[in-house]
Amino acid sequence: MFDQIFNSFRNVFSVPDLRKRILFTLGMLLVYRIGSHIRTPGINPDKLSELWRELQGSLVGVLDLFSGGNFRVVSIFALGITPYITSSIILQLMTVVWPYLKKLSEEGELGRRKINQYTRYLTIVLSLVQSFTIAMWLKGRPGLVYDGGSVWFILGTMLTLSTGTAFIMWLGEQITERGIGNGISLLIFAGIVLRLPSIMQQLAERAKSDPTSALSVVVLIGAMVLIVAGVVFMERGQRRVSIHFARRQVGKQQVGGQATYMPLKVNMAGVIPVIFASSILTFPQTLGQFLHYDWVQKASQMMRSGHPLYDLIFVSAIFFFTFFYVSVIFNTDEVSENLRKQGGFVPGIRPGKKTADYLNTILTRLTIVGALYLAVICIIPQFVITGIEVQEIPFIGEKLYALLTSNPVTGWIPKGMGFSFYFGGTSLLIVVGVAMDTVSQIESQLIMRNYEGFLKKNRVRGRRG
Repeated sequence: MFDQIFNSFRNVFSVPDLRKRILFTLGMLLVYRIGSHIRTPGINPDKLSELWRELQGSLVGVLDLFSGGNFRVVSIFALGITPYITSSIILQLMTVVWPYLKKLSEEGELGRRKINQYTRYLTIVLSLVQSFTIAMWLKGRPGLVYDGGSVWFILGTMLTLSTGTAFIMWLGEQITERGIGNGISLLIFAGIVLRLPSIMQQLAERAKSDPTSALSVVVLIGAMVLIVAGVVFMERGQRRVSIHFARRQVGKQQVGGQATYMPLKVNMAGVIPVIFASSILTFPQTLGQFLHYDWVQKASQMMRSGHPLYDLIFVSAIFFFTFFYVSVIFNTDEVSENLRKQGGFVPGIRPGKKTADYLNTILTRLTIVGALYLAVICIIPQFVITGIEVQEIPFIGEKLYALLTSNPVTGWIPKGMGFSFYFGGTSLLIVVGVAMDTVSQIESQLIMRNYEGFLKKNRVRGRRG
């Protein structure tokens, strides 16, 4: 097995174009990590560390997750790619309701480039707004800013953070175009994976200092392995729709008459719905840290992890964005029309509207399963850490809490199991999904050039199929 892996890596660097793309990707990731060590000027690092100890476990950590740990130290990349993600959400939603954007989306490559340009402009605007909010928040913390938070500090912070976001956006686009994999996803992936050494060190220190906790560490690692295995299994799951092509005369030759299949992924949307949902839910908690109005504080408290309202909105947002994103990337009417033009048909289904309805039915069922899978993967770590605050449910909360805590079997539901789950469901989905996509692209490049890939029998399929 090790010989096969060694040969595969040797094959990767034997292809000049593939070697160039991989080295370029690694170089861009190195630039990204170097930038994460350049801090925004004018901030006291000791006071900043104290502040993050206060914020430990809050939903603001999601913003730090997408920034690759840069928000924690307020580096020049502190905003990370979050403004770009938010801009993409807004533009994709506007594509449905604004006829001008809808028309652009139907114009092919030219329209897509125009929408991407609008996304970049909106990213800069959001970066300026978010950086201003962060600057005012830092200014309001005693001793955190050296000069007390002058106008020059606010303007400098806005310029620094917005420029950092624009540079990250450019890095991601360069990786996508000239490297391997999706650049934006790889930047988030790199920020998460780089935490692995510190996580392993924390687990080792915990087991060493408290031998009784060694069993919980083993259980935690085992649970993470099982969840990763479940993610891989679901990401590779697909429904194959049989497609036949009728024979037709082209010149003096007959073409067609072959049978193939159309692979429809169970999780066609990938991690995009989770990223979108997580990004949206960071706003109330973030506003609660920045604005100290009573109604804002009350809303942010209700939107904390473990609160029933937060769980309900989070799961609902995952379902919404899963269906929305799948409808954007897979238009059943368009696919059906293309099949009809090419002489293809689903056995037993009439071409045209009937085929579109048939594909839509299959896609709806798959999307329900995919959305449910994403929601479960994201909620499981929360159960392990904090449980569900059932006492906050109106009318029946207190009685339900007393009922659950009175039974040893269900007593963990409102309180959690007491484990520290170092990788949340969002992190696991991003890491596994991006890794599978990247390996899939490398594998396809090797096979296209008649080289042996990483797996001989079972090819690793990314989310794109």
